[in-house]
Amino acid sequence: MKPSVLPFEKLNAVLRGAAEPTRLRILSLLAQAELTVSDLTEILRQSQPRISRHLRLLTEAGLVQRAREGSWAFFRLPEDEANADLVLSLVDRLDPDDPVVTKDSERLTAVRTARAETAQAYFRAHAEEWDRIRELHVADAAVEEAIVAALADQPFRSLLDLGTGTGRILELLAPHLERGLGIDLSPAMLSVARARLDRAGLRQCSVRHADIFDLPVPRDSFDVVIVHQVLHFLDDGARAIREAARVLRPGGRLLVVDFAPHELEFLREEHAHRRLGFAPETVAQWMAAAGLEPQQHHTLQPDHPDKIAVSIWLARDPRMLIADPTPAREVA
Repeated sequence: MKPSVLPFEKLNAVLRGAAEPTRLRILSLLAQAELTVSDLTEILRQSQPRISRHLRLLTEAGLVQRAREGSWAFFRLPEDEANADLVLSLVDRLDPDDPVVTKDSERLTAVRTARAETAQAYFRAHAEEWDRIRELHVADAAVEEAIVAALADQPFRSLLDLGTGTGRILELLAPHLERGLGIDLSPAMLSVARARLDRAGLRQCSVRHADIFDLPVPRDSFDVVIVHQVLHFLDDGARAIREAARVLRPGGRLLVVDFAPHELEFLREEHAHRRLGFAPETVAQWMAAAGLEPQQHHTLQPDHPDKIAVSIWLARDPRMLIADPTPAREVA
């Protein structure tokens, strides 16, 4: 693939931003994981004001992106493709056996381990609740197989997973992606998702705290948007579909996975489900109203009559997709 190009002034600013030992170490670390100021302070053994100053300079140079999440701020490589490519081209040339790089990597591993332990503690605290809900519907493996099959007819490079939860959909589709972003409102679930992505080594994927009704991404940003088991929590599913459609690229696809209509009222009372499933025409109408062309709908039937069926809807942005000469990765 041809490297992304930058104007002279922008490239000069980027190179000046990276041309300092601590800042280069920060870029090397952020190429491997999203990190907070506290994480970087622990890894680099420098003061918080000093790390914050370097992060500010890197952010101003467009080499780092900052995302607020409650009282925390996470730092990651930029979503701008040209800047991200340049950072990766620099850090990929660092010798992994260099003593400075090795020590930073060891400390990063310790930070990731602590993060994973926190995520596992949350899992353990909620395992019984999640297992009970899983037992109520079609098996996850069957749903995941259907998701992959629904997207298999066309390659895609970028994915937005709305209500990413544990990050499982990002992990599932990561082999096909150059960029994956998961959105969730729950900081606890984002911690779980980050631990999953860290464990799988998926540095092309990240997660962010954000509102599904007000996505912090520009129009025409993603080839595929997925809304997996989220709509039944929302009080305005149509609005969420409209916002998802806004960020689809021309020719992009929206995949919705949710429960078919059911009568398990306790899910509303105990687990904050606002809707007890959706009729096929409901979601299809929302997609059409958002300017998309519904392509398919099918329902996965459970293996027991007391379990909930799961429905899958697929729609496409009807705008003409301009041919891209760069070959995309094929979906297996």
